[in-house]
Amino acid sequence: MNAQSPAPPLTPRKAAPHPRRRRVAALALSAVLTTGMTVTAAQAANADELPVGSSTLVPIQVTGDPSERFSLVILGDGYTAAEQPLFREQVEKHLETMWSIEPYKSYRNYFNVYAVEIISGESGISCDSSLDSPRRDTPLKMSFWGGCNPKSVQRLITMDGAKAREYAKAAPEVDQVLALANSDTYGGAGGSYATASGGNSLSALISPHEIGHSLGGLADEYDYYTRGITTGDYTGPEPRSAHHTLLTVDEMAAQQVKWWRWLGEQSEAGGVIGAYEGGQYYSTGIFRPSRHSMMKTLGYQMDQVSREIMTERISSKIPLIAEAPDEATPVAADEVISIDVAHPVYHELDVDWAINGKPVPNPHNTTHLELAKTRAKAGDVVTVTVVDNTPFVRDPALRDSASMTQSRSWTVGADRVAATDVEPAFTESTQTERPVGSLDVLYVETTHRPDRVFDVIWTVDGVRQSNPHNARTLELSDLELSAGTHTVTASVGDSKRAGAAAETRTWAVDAEAPTVESVVSAPVATSVGANGEPHYVVDESFTMKLTASDDQAGALVTEFRLDGDGWHNYYGWPTDADAPFMFTPTGTNVDDLIYGNLGTGGMSLSPFQEREPGYGQHRVEYRSTDAAGNIGPVEAFTVEVRP
Repeated sequence: MNAQSPAPPLTPRKAAPHPRRRRVAALALSAVLTTGMTVTAAQAANADELPVGSSTLVPIQVTGDPSERFSLVILGDGYTAAEQPLFREQVEKHLETMWSIEPYKSYRNYFNVYAVEIISGESGISCDSSLDSPRRDTPLKMSFWGGCNPKSVQRLITMDGAKAREYAKAAPEVDQVLALANSDTYGGAGGSYATASGGNSLSALISPHEIGHSLGGLADEYDYYTRGITTGDYTGPEPRSAHHTLLTVDEMAAQQVKWWRWLGEQSEAGGVIGAYEGGQYYSTGIFRPSRHSMMKTLGYQMDQVSREIMTERISSKIPLIAEAPDEATPVAADEVISIDVAHPVYHELDVDWAINGKPVPNPHNTTHLELAKTRAKAGDVVTVTVVDNTPFVRDPALRDSASMTQSRSWTVGADRVAATDVEPAFTESTQTERPVGSLDVLYVETTHRPDRVFDVIWTVDGVRQSNPHNARTLELSDLELSAGTHTVTASVGDSKRAGAAAETRTWAVDAEAPTVESVVSAPVATSVGANGEPHYVVDESFTMKLTASDDQAGALVTEFRLDGDGWHNYYGWPTDADAPFMFTPTGTNVDDLIYGNLGTGGMSLSPFQEREPGYGQHRVEYRSTDAAGNIGPVEAFTVEVRP
């Protein structure tokens, strides 16, 4: 959005908490009312019996100890008791859309997500969509026009921040509040909290954009403040925003500032990373990194510059080293030092061990060090450094920050290790409640003994996998699983104690990618091209309907791209999620934004931007991502648009 909410911030939690003994107890949460009343399972299942203003906490995704996760709390406003299923459906759509966008997708394991189902006595929110529209008495007092303010903008959705914080307290931790309004009108806001309309065809794309504001501190890249009206020339100083500048590409490269490390690369949002005029609500005189990143045009991915910033901000909210021995207590010379680390979805963090500053080889990236094999002696200092070497981050200052690099150190004492009665058990793992994707890195964490390492056994479809170094992770991409559903298990035990207790966790692996069917409206001629792709001839314009399907339950996120530009979310049409997307030579003006432009300037742009009509041949590619994160095959067609 082009405005930020004025609500005061939530009480912040420490960005990088010190290691602590993690809670092994089950993370299941009781549904509770913010009034303090407990809701039974039967009551929660029958929302019609709940009083207006009451709320039910529903854990949507709990990946670990709430104190070690980024906690996203989603509130609903303007949903009556009978409309709570609609709220849940819209929450799922918003989340699945967010999980299809980087870096949210790769760092999904860092998030706990809780929904707070709030019973409203009235359906909808105030001033939707005009100032003359009815005022609704809803628990969060959500409204368009920034609180029904005629001096505000129609699509700015605000709410009562104090009430939102009270309802959010039902969750065990609160890092980010996202409130969904029961409305089909486009709108939202970012700032201390994020808001979005729940039912608009574009609304699931508002959430990741607004969280970019709230969590990442990203600024809008719009080249207008009021839609359809050019703001004019920016005349201020060099912007503080990391993704806006007054500099040219050559100046950034020569001075090694701003996004110089990404210059010239193919943008994740299409085109190449460079300097594109317009941003921070000005049409000229200021530049942004890409033509249409998510912070400018909803539907596209984040470009590399915004993605880098968001990666660091997400990582700053959790400890990379989640558990480790107390640094103030000496370790024995024959002790096994074990740590637990954070786990992104598709890669492992790098674990480096050293004694007195000299690296200890760790070719298998193990999270334990057997000191007896290193000949460590009393007085030596053992250090472990955990680094997230994701290619999403190139700035050394960000890489070396506490968000992306963390260390622990211990002094070797004179004592020998003492045996304990710790039994083998899992303390944490990749969630098992839903299927995982075929490219995920599965992980488990176990209880620790200072005298030895517990054994972890991995099986895939009943076949035991080689694990000589007791790895706590399994990279599914290395297995090259065939299409279909597979079963993976991990068992923990103690090979040195016959009959020791063991525990097993099981995952369903979804290795079947989704598919998409396309329908192009009323071609005057249809043929098959040399590459086997359908080719259509149309007069003046055409619509495209994309329908995705999958063998598993869960929301599907479908995308398309025009003439090799950036992948763009298929949301139907801005005014109707069920309507097909329309392409015309110069696009269609919907609420003072241009959609479906085949001409110059990009598919989506401001109406005051010049563009030449796009007659002739075009190629449209499309694909879908399923709830497990699998990206389906890319299909395509070509179309010739005749005047």
